[in-house]
Amino acid sequence: MTRRSILRGIAAAPFVGAAGAVLTPATAYAATIDPAQFALTARTGNSSGQFADLNAGLAAKLTKVDATAVLADTNRKATRLTSAGTAQAFEAGFTWDSGDQAVDYWIPQGVTTSADAYGNGVYPDGGSDKAVLVSWYFETDPDGDGTDDYPLDKGLRLTFVNYNSASAPTYRHVLLVEPVKTDTGEFSFNPVRKHAGGILWYGNLLYVVDTYKGLRVFDLNTLFQVDTTQVDSCGLVDGTYYGYGYSYVLPQSGAHDNSGKYLRYSAIGLDRASTPDSLVVSEYSENGAVDYSGTSWTGTGAPTTTPKVVRWNLDYTTRSLSSGTPSEAVTVAQKKIQGVVSRNSKHYLSVSNGPSGTGALRTFTSGASTASTVGNLAIGCEDLSYHTSGASGWSFSESVIWNLSEYAGKRYVYAVHADGS
Repeated sequence: MTRRSILRGIAAAPFVGAAGAVLTPATAYAATIDPAQFALTARTGNSSGQFADLNAGLAAKLTKVDATAVLADTNRKATRLTSAGTAQAFEAGFTWDSGDQAVDYWIPQGVTTSADAYGNGVYPDGGSDKAVLVSWYFETDPDGDGTDDYPLDKGLRLTFVNYNSASAPTYRHVLLVEPVKTDTGEFSFNPVRKHAGGILWYGNLLYVVDTYKGLRVFDLNTLFQVDTTQVDSCGLVDGTYYGYGYSYVLPQSGAHDNSGKYLRYSAIGLDRASTPDSLVVSEYSENGAVDYSGTSWTGTGAPTTTPKVVRWNLDYTTRSLSSGTPSEAVTVAQKKIQGVVSRNSKHYLSVSNGPSGTGALRTFTSGASTASTVGNLAIGCEDLSYHTSGASGWSFSESVIWNLSEYAGKRYVYAVHADGS
């Protein structure tokens, strides 16, 4: 997870390059803490109005499609992998086309699959698509010299990967946007200039972490086709809707804002083994203590700085949170956590080690005193997604964990055996 400035001028403390692995070579310490201190409050709109009304206004102006239509309209080819750099226990994966492998201003971060969306692994409910979604953020200063090489921050994009053919995956990028109204009251949308360090697909909803604020929610049944001729325009411009040259935009449909103690929403993962299903959020720290300095935080003040994993129960009928009050919170003395997934009280973490160091998949149990390394991940490891062997729509004979890597020239999206074998 590249930690350079995310919204310079909004975030007081810049993100710096990920480096290092564990706080101590083989041990991380965990403790259970009060989860109620990390409450979330649902939000259904913004200063322009209710998300539902804003998106209905856009639907009256634009052609509306769903995720299935986008997966059927891919325009780029991925390449099947047989290995992923330093990753061990490799099962499957792919890499991007040459342009996306090399581009320095779009940086991949989050990963989720249709095995998160539905238990049988295919999308939509009753459908047949096997899919992988990946989030990217726009970096205006990719060389980190303090000068913007690309002054126009295009925000976030989401990649829909059609994985129906594992030997020849295809994909398409979509721009994430927030619906708004213009000064004259017309329906429009703005880019979402955040980090998207983790994503979670659950039913028709996509959860995207908002580092300092909470969770943004997007409805994959509501995407819009837009004009592609203006690559530097977004929203309604001179009577035409643009999305920085992308054919589709995905507008925000909801939010859950932090209303308790500060929490760094760095990564997110699904737990289908819990009852009910739940989502977990993990915190990134550079040196083992989470940095809560600056003024960008939403919440009531700083908690303990030890990195945390916090869980919220999900309602499978609505696909939303059952409650804004978490059901579990644990600390874990582990620096450079880039991704998290859980299976009841067992938590898996991806831990980075800089632009040339091998990543690690580690695991610990809630309340336990130690964590262990399951195996190596690729250099630049990021978000995680657990994929049970019970996802009958896929052909994996054992449970796997998906990961992806961020650095240009070393970008893989891949699954490893969950037990490291």
